[in-house]
Order: sequence, then C-alpha cells, then structure tokens
Amino acid sequence: MDVASLHSRSVAEFTRRLETVGNRWDATTPCGAWNVRALVNHVVAEDLWTVPMMDGATIADVGDRFDGDVLGDDPVAIGRAAADAATMATASAVVAGRVVHLSFGDAPAEEYAYQLAADHVIHGWDLAVATGGDPEMEPELIEALATWFAAREDDYRSSGAVGDRPPDDEAVLDDGPQGQLLRAFGREPGWCPPL
Repeated sequence: MDVASLHSRSVAEFTRRLETVGNRWDATTPCGAWNVRALVNHVVAEDLWTVPMMDGATIADVGDRFDGDVLGDDPVAIGRAAADAATMATASAVVAGRVVHLSFGDAPAEEYAYQLAADHVIHGWDLAVATGGDPEMEPELIEALATWFAAREDDYRSSGAVGDRPPDDEAVLDDGPQGQLLRAFGREPGWCPPL
C-alpha cells in the first residue's frame, strides 16, 4: 500500500470513530491525563498542522496558531474538515516528494505521512475503547504500520514519543498483529475504561 493511501485510510479510521463519540467527551482514555475531548483535540490539531507542514512551513512558521482548543462548539464537523484538508495536503506532498521540516530535522513527506498514519490508528483505537466503539482497525493498516515502526520503536521510546511497552506475559501470544502494534506504542490491548 502506498503511504498516501495508508495516511488517507488511517485518517478515515479515526474520523469514523470521532463521528460516534456522542456525549462521551469527558470519558477516560488510555492516554493518561487525556479525556476524549483532549485526545480528539490533539489529533485534530495535528491535522491542522499537517497542511502548512506538508506545504513546507517550519515549526516556527506555524507557531502557536493551533495551540489550545481547536474543536470549538462542533468538534465533529471541525474534525472532519481538518481531516479532509490534511489528507489532501499529505497526498500532494508525497506525490511531489516534498521535504517536511520537523522538530528533529528535515524528513521526506513520506516519513511524516507514516508518523501521522500511526498517530491516527493508535489514537483511533484509544478513542474506540474509551467510547465503547469498534476497536478493530483495518488489518492492512496494522500490517503496514508494524513494518514501518519495527525499525523505529526504540528511537521513539528513547525520545519519549511513546510509552513503555507493557510487560510481556502469556496474553502477548494471543494479541495478534493489532495487539502487538498497540504494545509497541505503549498500549495495553486489553485496556477498558474504569467503572
């Protein structure tokens, strides 16, 4: 699967779950201090960032314009619009072979697209389990991201970009590809909201 399709489908997976949040904006998520609204705000802000970043802007150029609450009074509509814009910007940048100016240095748009796809899939799962939605992500997305992330997991963990891998136990053997990817990103595949 090409990375523009991977990104587009990953964003669609997240958006599908966003559309089912209903009134559960305060629900607890697997992301520590983030409730559902904070988690969605993070992903939507990232989608908003994607457009100028894929167009060649630096982090300094973008500045703080997407800090704080970007969801307003209609988080679903704002999330959809940001997702659509990010998908178009990513596809364009990947096809053009652009360079993106990230916090750790310059990278091909393709690499940034993988990072964004991973964030949408992992946070899509976070959103699903927090709101009682469908936690099963597309197997092709899981496979593509697992292949990409295998060579990067240690770097991501040492930089603090992902949490500690949950301790291995007998359940790990039954996790399947999605569970293994979630563990690589510091998630416990069996997580459920507190009662």
